[in-house]
Amino acid sequence: MEAAILSGLLKILASRMLSLVDQKYNLYKGFKGDAEFLLKELRMIAGAIDEQLLRTVSRGSVLLLSIEELRDLARDIEDCVDRIMYQKTRDQQASLFSINSVTGTSKLQLAKEMKKLRKRADEAKERRERYTVVAGHQSSPVSSDEQRCSGASDGRNLQADLVGIDLPREELLEHLKEAEPKKLKVISIVGFCGLGKTALARELYNNSGLGRSFSKQAWVSAAHGDPSKVLREIIGQLVSNPPSDASVVDLDQLIVNLTDQLTNLRYFIVIDDMRKDLWSTIESAFPKDGFSSRIVVTTTVQSVAKACSSANGYLYKIRRLDKIHSKKLFLKNACPVEYQDYIQPDSVRILKKCDGQALALLTVGQFLRKMGWPREPKCEDACNQLCNHLEDDDTLERMRQVLIHEYSTLSCHALKACLLYFGMFPSGHSIRRKRLLRRWSAEGFVEALPSGSFPDPAVENFNKLMDRNIIQPIDLSSNEEVKTCQTYGMMREFILLKSISQDFIAVFGDKKLQYQHVRRLCLQNNSAVDSSNLDIDLTLVRSLVVFGKAGKAILDFKKYQLLRVLDLEECTDLDDDHLSQVCNLFLLRYLSLGGKVTKLPEEITKLKLLETLDLRRRREVTINLSTEVIKLPYLINLLGKFKLLNKAKRLNELQKFLSENCRLQTLAGFSTDGSEGFPELMGHMKQLRKVKVWCTELSASSSGFTNLQNAIQKFIHDEQNGSNDPRSLSLNFDNCPEDFLYEIKAPCYLRSLKLHAKLLESPKFVVLLRGLQELCISSSATKLTTGLLSALSNLRKLKYLKLIADQLEEFIIKDNALPSLLSLCFVLNRPTFPVIKGNALRFLKSLQLLCKNLVGLSEININCLKRLEEVVLHPCVNKATKVTWERAAKEHPNRPKVLVLEKVDLADGGHEEDSDSTPTEIVTNKESTVAGNGADIDKQNYPTSNMSRAMVSPALTEPCSAGNGVEPSCA
Repeated sequence: MEAAILSGLLKILASRMLSLVDQKYNLYKGFKGDAEFLLKELRMIAGAIDEQLLRTVSRGSVLLLSIEELRDLARDIEDCVDRIMYQKTRDQQASLFSINSVTGTSKLQLAKEMKKLRKRADEAKERRERYTVVAGHQSSPVSSDEQRCSGASDGRNLQADLVGIDLPREELLEHLKEAEPKKLKVISIVGFCGLGKTALARELYNNSGLGRSFSKQAWVSAAHGDPSKVLREIIGQLVSNPPSDASVVDLDQLIVNLTDQLTNLRYFIVIDDMRKDLWSTIESAFPKDGFSSRIVVTTTVQSVAKACSSANGYLYKIRRLDKIHSKKLFLKNACPVEYQDYIQPDSVRILKKCDGQALALLTVGQFLRKMGWPREPKCEDACNQLCNHLEDDDTLERMRQVLIHEYSTLSCHALKACLLYFGMFPSGHSIRRKRLLRRWSAEGFVEALPSGSFPDPAVENFNKLMDRNIIQPIDLSSNEEVKTCQTYGMMREFILLKSISQDFIAVFGDKKLQYQHVRRLCLQNNSAVDSSNLDIDLTLVRSLVVFGKAGKAILDFKKYQLLRVLDLEECTDLDDDHLSQVCNLFLLRYLSLGGKVTKLPEEITKLKLLETLDLRRRREVTINLSTEVIKLPYLINLLGKFKLLNKAKRLNELQKFLSENCRLQTLAGFSTDGSEGFPELMGHMKQLRKVKVWCTELSASSSGFTNLQNAIQKFIHDEQNGSNDPRSLSLNFDNCPEDFLYEIKAPCYLRSLKLHAKLLESPKFVVLLRGLQELCISSSATKLTTGLLSALSNLRKLKYLKLIADQLEEFIIKDNALPSLLSLCFVLNRPTFPVIKGNALRFLKSLQLLCKNLVGLSEININCLKRLEEVVLHPCVNKATKVTWERAAKEHPNRPKVLVLEKVDLADGGHEEDSDSTPTEIVTNKESTVAGNGADIDKQNYPTSNMSRAMVSPALTEPCSAGNGVEPSCA
């Protein structure tokens, strides 16, 4: 595991050194040769270490010291390279030197430093070869992990340990007992390790009443990943005297043999811990028709669960334990029977760290019992230092091995570095996905590809972590994308342990910083730092993020040199006076500002490497922006509410420059009053993919929004360049006329459109948009008209539709209308819903009725929505309405889930992360269960909105507090 950080660092370092060579700085004769030698030597040593780690289970001291030595060397090389880049950029900015202006003294110093580094690389190689011990054959670490992590073979999964399992067990039993349709049904139970998937499957398998309805039963583990072995084990359990299938190695023959055993029988088989997609290989072995057979698969991998349950299946996303069940399971293991009447210490912090994970609650409870719970005061200290105890305490071994397995089996070192970066955020903090991806890119964790390349490596890494359920979604967009996320409690403890012990990050909370050489620094919990408790070299810091108050010492940016990421959007004591020194951080790639910032200094244009400038935290303030900022050569994301400060003196020259050099992809967004500004420039930003506009009242000098109309027309022009074009547009016309929208003409293309205006009819271009998949219309008028709504029925490729208004005029969704729609959301004050004809919305999976005044079903017939999976209700609907909807759902042939919002944040209509100001805080319902339905907020099949939500039954006891009304918009 330790080699993962090293290998990731070497990859970053290689890119930077090659970049330095390619820029042809006149550094010194022989620099290129020294740089190439160091890179090759470091790669060879790292490769040898990786191979040894794969061959052996034991991590000997020699091996660990080799890794540590090589890591220190790589970091010193990185420091040398970054200082060169910083000095060259600083000199260019000061216009004191030409591109080849390193002085003779500087060249000599650099040559000496590189020679020293080269010598250290030789010494590291020789030392490793001198002390390496050739190990004998040992069992692979993967097989060892399989044995430790396999819940099926763990005799401690006893009935006595089960808590909160009743509701999920009953729900899945209903699916297992169903006699119709008479087809094979595969039920996938998916979720992170330690949540109780195997225990739940065992409960189903051992159910005596269920067992009698099946002719054949078998339970096998698939942790080994061998499809032939899975089939042989099933065959061995199905017959009393199995044939000599143990000698059969041909997979096709095993499939034939198993099919013969199961033909004309009703069978029930559990395949536990499937870690990769074996289903596509073994599926044909299981007869599918005639007897309502059942297969249950448990897995931690979302894509595996989807593959298994794609046809006539059921995907069950297991949930964490709620607070009540968590406390019950924890105390059951922590508190001896004779002390049950003893006053219990406060367990809130412990339960937060365990985060509803059953295995964590069990093992941490046993650990604290050993420490003397509930009598000993040292239990509180043990809880505070849980991540340190996780490293070596025997009682926490099971939890440790689960976390090690999830980390060590990640597919590449870059992915591991991306996971460890979660340690830069406080516990329980909702992390915006795009904020995270942009910081990964700025750090160099993912390979830099040409602008607009598909797929994006950062997105790919995020999706892999989501697929493994290592990170969990919190807020979800209407287009099924994750908006905010976080890691599970114990996984975060593990991440902190690994990242801090390897000097990957330094976290400062309530104590003095103990680190001399810090690369990534995170301040949490308003932990203001002054010079008395700051004993680190800030010149080496590459990434700084502050949550709360930072203090003067940290905000003294003269002390920094090599910063690449500066995230101060949640720093409370930042103001305009701090920014002048920020402009001298010449290597900065990512800059996010909050606090009391009201303006940007002109010197911001010195940040020539800047990729992201984010001022969304100051969205209530329109920030004046110099035209020079949008000329920054690497700027990709400009986020906030901006207005151009100065009129371009040579507009034609600026437009030509942008046409040839601008890399800007996200402009979200700008404010315009019809005067000159962004509209004249937008059409020349060739790589622009996302635009957000606030239109204000026309200025006295303005003749209208003609320039904006032309800019939008050019932006949405249909270039017929394929279906992967992600262009999206958000327009807010709340305070000005939107007449020009009706003048925009086809051909036009957008994937996503959000309109907030006083619309009485639909602009013609909306229904003519090729490729439109996502549409949100928010009207500040009293109602959305029949004409407007009827026009939307012609959008045949639309997948996600949200309508926000006081009420809707009467209209009918006719047969065959909106044939591709997956999610339909109404946000209304008055319950005025459309009539849905029987063959309309054939593929609709999510129906969201966010109307606090909803009474009963409001004449909505959900039985015509054959594929419906969930109905989402406003948190303020009354108890009788919730019960009515739950009854209607049970009578529906697809039995959709009825969900009730716990908290609503519709500031942007639930679509667009780049429009959000503050993530929604999750409120956990007090009666949630250990395992939940697939439509829970953790759900990844068909997420529908950025809302916290709970099942209807627990929510029946939750009163709706005053002031819960929704004032949403799309923009």
